[in-house]
Amino acid sequence: MALRCAFQNVVNGASTDHPLAILKQVGARLRGGKTASYTTSQWVFKKGSAARVCAVISTMVLPRSITPPSLSGAPDDPSRAISGEAAAGSSPLGGEDQRRTPTPRPGVLDIEPYVGGKSKTAFDGPIHKLSSNESALGASPKAVSAFQSAAETLALYPDGGVSALRRKIADVHGLDPDLVICGAGSDEILQLLCRAYLTDGDNIVQSAHGFLVYALAAKACGAQVHFAPETDLTADVDALLAVVDARTRLVFVANPNNPTGTWLPASEIARLRAGLRPDIILVIDAAYAEYMDDEAYDAGADLVSAHNNVIMTRTFSKIYGLGALRLGWGYGPPAIIDALNRIRGPFNVSAAAQLAGEAAMADQDFVRQNREHNASERAIMFQRLQGIGSQETRLSVVPSAGNFLLVKFPDTEGKRAHDVLEWLMDRGVIVRAMDAYGLGDYLRISIGSSAANRRLLDLLTERFCDEMSP
Repeated sequence: MALRCAFQNVVNGASTDHPLAILKQVGARLRGGKTASYTTSQWVFKKGSAARVCAVISTMVLPRSITPPSLSGAPDDPSRAISGEAAAGSSPLGGEDQRRTPTPRPGVLDIEPYVGGKSKTAFDGPIHKLSSNESALGASPKAVSAFQSAAETLALYPDGGVSALRRKIADVHGLDPDLVICGAGSDEILQLLCRAYLTDGDNIVQSAHGFLVYALAAKACGAQVHFAPETDLTADVDALLAVVDARTRLVFVANPNNPTGTWLPASEIARLRAGLRPDIILVIDAAYAEYMDDEAYDAGADLVSAHNNVIMTRTFSKIYGLGALRLGWGYGPPAIIDALNRIRGPFNVSAAAQLAGEAAMADQDFVRQNREHNASERAIMFQRLQGIGSQETRLSVVPSAGNFLLVKFPDTEGKRAHDVLEWLMDRGVIVRAMDAYGLGDYLRISIGSSAANRRLLDLLTERFCDEMSP
């Protein structure tokens, strides 16, 4: 009761006691009670705010029948008066006024969270995960060994500049290490670009079936997304340029594209850049570049070197097999790299990821082996999948340059994409649904180990055997 009266006197202006002295008593009382764990050290007071704080805390310790009178936010600002009800609603211990709740920025709650490929099934037997475009051969043994060595220095912060890894990347690809930036997956680089260059009312441009993360990152920054139609599931340069407007700041192109597997030659990417204003950044997402073997293809480094509004992003999650470590990198002009470094986290790449990434980048023999395996298995998969089904139910396969194939299923009972997806999961093979990309008739199938690929083909042949020609 003494504390309640002391608070009420301060609130009414009848006491000259310093409010902090009373708050110390409150802290002691709260520490000894069962209803709260707050102490006075958890409160930060600025000059002129102590009376307002007393009013707020009085709503915690006074009986409900006693309500503090309205108080100003500061002695010299009577216009900022708050009622006892509002004070209760703003209480750090929680109030009953549910009208005051934290609210994210407009548009955030309209975002559909990204859902990765499934990795579990109830099947009691060998499970083959072909849903996330992971490395069919795992990771380089040298990268695994480097990762294990990180256990010796777990107590130490990593190199904030990721210096050794950036130098190794630059050495392998013939780049300037000062223009390389590393992140927690290439996803982080994409998100940093949106944070650095987008504001409310801006927009990005991407193809209709481009990677979902572009739109998610843009919407999180209050920007809009302009989707450009594709031609035969391939990005169309003229269509992309047609949806650019005065508020466009970023244009994203995945090359090769996920989930379609289609790609654009270097000449078309150059034509796209030439059609953009100098203040628009062209983002070339080359996550699957290591799987390419066509002379007409370029991952984007040449365009970056020649222009100040192009950036290329790459990943260690695919052919390098380091998906669990979340490691990616970007190569861009000085001004863009400087902007991204200003807003990235100070230790955004773990020490284990840096060591494993450096060893993986150095082991280009493993990269070649993985690329050869993918090319051989992809060709077999493409040929056999096209032969499954009757004339009416035959599967349609999109030619792919990545480590996956996009397959269209017939609109036939029991043979539709979702029917087959569930049927395969019940038998230990996991593939990826494409509804989020507006491709509900399709499944994306990653190129896995030889054993996983044969298991998938055998199961699909069994599923469609009653409709296949002898």
